[in-house]
Amino acid sequence: MIYLFLYPLHTIFSFFNVFRYITFRTIYAGLTAFLICCLLCPWIIKKLKKVQIKQFIREEGPRSHQIKAGTPTMGGLLILFSIVTSTLLWADLTNKYIVILIVTAIIFGLIGFIDDYSKQVKKKNKGLSAKSKFLLQTLIGILIGILIWLTPDFSTKITFPFFKNFTPDFGILHILFAAFVIVGSSNAVNLTDGLDGLAIGLVIITGATYMLFAYVTGHINIAEYLQINYVPGCGEVAVFCGALAGAGLGFLWFNTYPAQIFMGDTGSLSLGALIGAIAVITKQEFILVIVGGLFVLEALSVIIQVSFFKISNGKRLFKMAPLHHHFELKGWAEPKIIARFWIISIILALISISTLKLR
Repeated sequence: MIYLFLYPLHTIFSFFNVFRYITFRTIYAGLTAFLICCLLCPWIIKKLKKVQIKQFIREEGPRSHQIKAGTPTMGGLLILFSIVTSTLLWADLTNKYIVILIVTAIIFGLIGFIDDYSKQVKKKNKGLSAKSKFLLQTLIGILIGILIWLTPDFSTKITFPFFKNFTPDFGILHILFAAFVIVGSSNAVNLTDGLDGLAIGLVIITGATYMLFAYVTGHINIAEYLQINYVPGCGEVAVFCGALAGAGLGFLWFNTYPAQIFMGDTGSLSLGALIGAIAVITKQEFILVIVGGLFVLEALSVIIQVSFFKISNGKRLFKMAPLHHHFELKGWAEPKIIARFWIISIILALISISTLKLR
């Protein structure tokens, strides 16, 4: 809104020309989202406590987590509100990718909200059934894939890190590929959300990394220089990524150990889906395996644990899955696990950025 209302005034006041620059709007989208989250979070925490929207801890989880029972949850509502509001203020709302990302945030946030709400009503640590949740995610993932596929000038060619000449064209199958990335990312972030500040910290790092990818992918000169696919209009996605990272930082202020509020499925499912959608739009889907490597490991640890349990007649490969619980039961302190996972994530982000030149 700010962009659409103020930038046209640059013909009268040259100062307003600054709103033309994506970098300027990305910075202030991040700051705006951060301030919204920081200012509203104390109020949200009080309201959630008042209406008894509190986290239920599964009995089979680590015993140390029982102390977290009663902590307000569904903080993802505030994260999404901060992201969407900041995006509406600073982004070019005529950009189709921005509209798609806002739709993704709202619909996946709604799935998470239904799941969280059902937990609160039933007072159990079970919401939507796994099948129902996965079906909804898949249907919405396909919808988002179709919207991206229908966007003018969007290429269905897939790029691979380190390979500049290997770009297979998926054609209409790109819709299913996009859905797979979005749903997979959504569930991976959801599985990672088990320690105070862990998931949101990794989301911030991943979002900031894709902020760079979005900018260079949407800049024709830089894209040609780096020999990566140029995606017209993709640069505006950097503004959305700025809002995502800023909202994440604001939430982390209250979600860091010991957490005063949890994001719930409302936050984890939607943030994961957004990361997946951004990866698809920027044509950096396989980079997500690197920059989001810890999300991948967390998801794989669950798959491996369940598979090994079935084929070995009840034996476990990990002490507990997802992976962060394994380290908890090995005696690692929760803050140490979180900090080390963040460090690894930053290293993976730097490796991901290096692939822009290593082709």
